[in-house]
Amino acid sequence: MQFEVSGNTNAILMLTAPLIVGRRGADADVLKPREYNALARRLHELKREPADLLSEEGADLAEECRNVVPAGRLRGLVERGFLLSQAIDLWHSRAIWVVSRADSAYPSRLRGRLKEKAPPVLYGCGDPALLDRGGLAVVGSRKVDDDLLAYTEHVGELAARSGSSVLSGAARGVDQAAMRGVLEAGGCSVGVMANGLERAALQTDHRIPIQEERLTLVSPFDPRAGFNAGNAMARNKYIYALADAALVVNSDYNKGGTWAGAVEQLEKLHLVPVYVRSAGSKSIGLEELKKRGAKPWPSGDRADVVEGLLNEARQGAANGVQPGRVKTGSFAFPDAATVREPAAAFGNTGSEGAIAIDTREQGSADQLFAEVKRLVLDLLDEPRGRDEIAAALSVGQGQADQWLKRMVQEEIIEKHTKPRVSYARPANLFHTE
Repeated sequence: MQFEVSGNTNAILMLTAPLIVGRRGADADVLKPREYNALARRLHELKREPADLLSEEGADLAEECRNVVPAGRLRGLVERGFLLSQAIDLWHSRAIWVVSRADSAYPSRLRGRLKEKAPPVLYGCGDPALLDRGGLAVVGSRKVDDDLLAYTEHVGELAARSGSSVLSGAARGVDQAAMRGVLEAGGCSVGVMANGLERAALQTDHRIPIQEERLTLVSPFDPRAGFNAGNAMARNKYIYALADAALVVNSDYNKGGTWAGAVEQLEKLHLVPVYVRSAGSKSIGLEELKKRGAKPWPSGDRADVVEGLLNEARQGAANGVQPGRVKTGSFAFPDAATVREPAAAFGNTGSEGAIAIDTREQGSADQLFAEVKRLVLDLLDEPRGRDEIAAALSVGQGQADQWLKRMVQEEIIEKHTKPRVSYARPANLFHTE
């Protein structure tokens, strides 16, 4: 399936994509994701859209955005119209479609779960509906022995028999074994690629499942992009965000992309429950992931075990219970202070409904911070000062400063200095809610 490329997507491509069409990569100084997000906020403030940069008023609009991105740089990027048309023609000839966060066709799982951290542009080949189907993410190292490859293929087969998709990074080793297992059993798969989408889309063994709408290959990077370790690390979060649960088949300890992606999920993102292989040879990496909150993959060599695990994860997500987070209105801190729900903090001077929970039993500091983020965002229905926030959470100003600083660094909230120092929710980006 191919999509009509929208005006906003045209603009976002010119702003963020290298548009590689020849043997050499384009030399344009494209915007990095953080730069594009800052520009998107500025355009939102001006009640404008990326496509407006391509209009007759585009030069004036670039000047209005110069405090975010130099106007000359913006003008240079949006003047790449001919190069963009060449790139789009090339992609269409390879049956590669492209969508941006500004499009309704953009995967809702990425948009809803990652917000600003969702890639501005996504390239793909195959049925885009598979991207919102969910399923089991299966990840692991490239270099594994035959026993682990056979184990992984069998997991893919079980997923197919349970009616579930398999998601992976489509790399050699565990990723491709999982995809092979599910596809050979008649199931569906999604491969989130860090490089080489164009080449993979043309491979003979991919053509039939793509035509049968059982395989979709996607990448947030140019279809002709070569391997880059940073890109390989960055795409890990997209695999987890598209899934309902994840299985780590193997991992080195404290190194490699599989380890980094699993730790990021367990300690920061908390998007899906993470399981680790419990059969076969022991692994230091897997044991260490269990210490960080991963669960052992359940015993039982049956498809209904996989189906039950994924249904449980989907039900938890539907009820708003996120892995590694405690669903509650308040916590008891080590000094016995209490965080209250924002409604009580601003609408009621009492403390009814506040439930004290011992964090030593409920989780780590990261889990606590995840709940604090939710409460602070609820507080910020309008910009508020540090003292207001500290009082609402019933914590000291020093503790509030630490949390607020971290939330600003992670771009969860914004710090304003005029007319007074205050904190606010970031401006909504284009279709990121």
